[in-house]
Amino acid sequence: MRTAIIGAGNMGGSIARGLAKGTIIPASDIIVSNPSQGKLDALKAEFPAMQTTHDNQEAVTGADFIILAVKPWLIKPVVSELKLKSKQIIISVAAGIPFEELAHYVADKTMTMFRLIPNTAISELESMTLIASRNATREQEQLMLDIFNQMGLAMLIPEEKIAATTSMTSCGIAYVLKYIQAAMQAGIELGVYPKDGMRMVAQSVKGAAELILNNDTHPSVEIDKVCTPGGITIKGINELDHEGFSSAIIKAIKKSV
Repeated sequence: MRTAIIGAGNMGGSIARGLAKGTIIPASDIIVSNPSQGKLDALKAEFPAMQTTHDNQEAVTGADFIILAVKPWLIKPVVSELKLKSKQIIISVAAGIPFEELAHYVADKTMTMFRLIPNTAISELESMTLIASRNATREQEQLMLDIFNQMGLAMLIPEEKIAATTSMTSCGIAYVLKYIQAAMQAGIELGVYPKDGMRMVAQSVKGAAELILNNDTHPSVEIDKVCTPGGITIKGINELDHEGFSSAIIKAIKKSV
């Protein structure tokens, strides 16, 4: 399954690294196209078998999958210049470009297309990746899930849910990081060294996530387990509620839709 990736920026480069670390598509079957050389050199240094080029058409010729990892405003000029075949599968990472718009830029509107919304943790094989499909078979959808489940957790969603779920996952990772940053700042004020605090809080966040992902449970259940009557945790939880913590998260996610 030869895979072409157009764009080696933060997301394109992360996807290339994630694919190469997986077991379904070997690095030798991946070709990455990018206008500047530095990012391509970095990929080659990590994965010598990976192919690189400055020519988008060279990258897509003969490719089974074409991953468009460019900024949304570059989708039209990039795709319009490509000579594509109907059997090729288009995978767009560009936020805000619906299938109907993308279909206008390709010669064959019956082509199989996917919209892919990962987050930056894909480079660590820990992404929450959202996948929507158009003109895809169940086998093709399952293949996408198999590929991107190797880079974290992948989920099929209808296209109309992309905006809301992107805010929760792709934007949402920044909100989690903001919590880690804020907890670190509190630790510094309490005399904890920043690097120590960062690791402590990051591991606590990771542990909380694993409790939810690995067990048939709910955040409220896990919170109750650590809120001893009269204890220190419930005091902190109540303070978060008094200061509008939950409301701030809800507003942030809705604002970023």
